[in-house]
Amino acid sequence: MQNPKYKRVVLKLSGEALAGSSGYGISHEILTSIAKQVVEVINKKVEVAIVVGGGNIWRGVAGSAKGMDRTTADYMGMLATVINALALQDALEAEGAGTRVLTAIEMKEIAEPYIRRRAVRHLEKGRVVIFAAGTGNPYFSTDTAAALRSAEIEAEVILMAKKVDGVYDSDPMKNSKARKFDELSYIEVINKGLGVMDSTAASLCMDNGIPIIVFNLTESGNILKAVMGEKIGTYIGG
Repeated sequence: MQNPKYKRVVLKLSGEALAGSSGYGISHEILTSIAKQVVEVINKKVEVAIVVGGGNIWRGVAGSAKGMDRTTADYMGMLATVINALALQDALEAEGAGTRVLTAIEMKEIAEPYIRRRAVRHLEKGRVVIFAAGTGNPYFSTDTAAALRSAEIEAEVILMAKKVDGVYDSDPMKNSKARKFDELSYIEVINKGLGVMDSTAASLCMDNGIPIIVFNLTESGNILKAVMGEKIGTYIGG
């Protein structure tokens, strides 16, 4: 039987991905689909950590653009990620997975504070660890949080789940002739401004040699395919 290529992974979920076709809020169907896919992966004895965004509820940059104080807007965005993390935790536990939500901002009544050693121990015990509240700092995206947490827990890859099946040279939703990349280097992602993740996150991945696989979340079974090392989406590395 084929063994997984990666033993410890970080799954990056955007808030928009949780919203489904409505574009806002949380889709129960999407949550259930993600939970089932993650359980498939942990049944292969792969350690899974998840970093979730909050754009389906609130985007700090959007609030700032309308005149709100940027720091306040970003903290509101961090709270939105906690809402998504709790919803994801509930969906995973409904599928029989053990979970822990760890937040960068302390809120002990609903989640554990982020402590690196504690996070690693939960993973070693087979629990799905959900990182919420980004890095706990304004001006940093959840993409950067995914890169930072991956480096801290020594994850072997970041699985970046999107609504499209990889990285394109332009928006495939708007341009039918958009060209998909099978592989890219970190420098190409940064220099071409391809929108995979912000430059801070991409630089952090490059400096720490953390590969990224960008793939389509909406196709069931894709998370497992990525973990098993099948050719899927776009691979970003050195």
